[in-house]
Amino acid sequence: MGTLCVMTAPFPPPAPSLEPPPPVRPTLRRSRNDRMVGGVAGGLAEYSGVDPLLWRVGFVALTLAGGTGVLVYVLLLLLMPRAPRRTAVDGAPAEPAGPRSPVAGLTIAGLLIAVGLMVLVTRYTGLDVGPRGFLATALLVVGLGLVASAVTRARAPRGGLIALGSVLTLALLFTSAAPAWDGDGPAGGFGDREHKPATVEDVRPVYRLGAGDMDVDLSRIDVDDIDEPIEVRIEQGFGDLEVEVPRDADVQLAVENGLGEADLFDQSDDGYFRAPGGDDEPEFILTIDHGVGDLEVSRA
Repeated sequence: MGTLCVMTAPFPPPAPSLEPPPPVRPTLRRSRNDRMVGGVAGGLAEYSGVDPLLWRVGFVALTLAGGTGVLVYVLLLLLMPRAPRRTAVDGAPAEPAGPRSPVAGLTIAGLLIAVGLMVLVTRYTGLDVGPRGFLATALLVVGLGLVASAVTRARAPRGGLIALGSVLTLALLFTSAAPAWDGDGPAGGFGDREHKPATVEDVRPVYRLGAGDMDVDLSRIDVDDIDEPIEVRIEQGFGDLEVEVPRDADVQLAVENGLGEADLFDQSDDGYFRAPGGDDEPEFILTIDHGVGDLEVSRA
């Protein structure tokens, strides 16, 4: 009997999968390429896909809101490891640089144009812009440049714009909070002040202090002796300010507060409002310009 040989064809290889492999999530590390202070924001951006400018703005917002931004940034700086150094391959950089964005140059040009226009307006018209107007306009132009650099795909040197915006922000805060100077020092001088007028004639039209705590007590004034509203302006640069009015007095209040808490008749608010007391006709018209410190306006 002969031997029966059976020939079988080999199994075909499995078809390659058409589905792409899942993306590899990068490790949370501090960036070496996009960094200003330690590369924390750059590392968070590489890990999350969110623009590093937004992370930096978030840290600044947390710092201004309650001071936690600095603490969180320092903790991340200590806990996040630094990304490994990338070496060149065949003499070429690991990440080729893209085209350079013109946003920074256009921002500086727009800044110079805006400042020049404001100088012309101030010089040849009756409008006095003042240092706050110049700084606010310059900060607005730089902010628009940062927004444009965040959405552009080309390489944009955001670090310089962020540094310039930070300097302008600090200058604007200082200018808004600093007291006016009248020769040798800030208007109103230094030190704590207490003002307690007992009659309508004793009330000053302006109470001013450069630096220190001030207490303006108007509660001793008899409301029945007031024939027409008493207008009082209070200006203070640095320090806490307390203002007291009679319990049954109607008060018209306008407040411009800088840095610090404002407690206006048990309301955490600022601006312009009426505080009725008796007959809805204001006995006191108070205008308060307060810089840095806590502000409290209350009834006796």
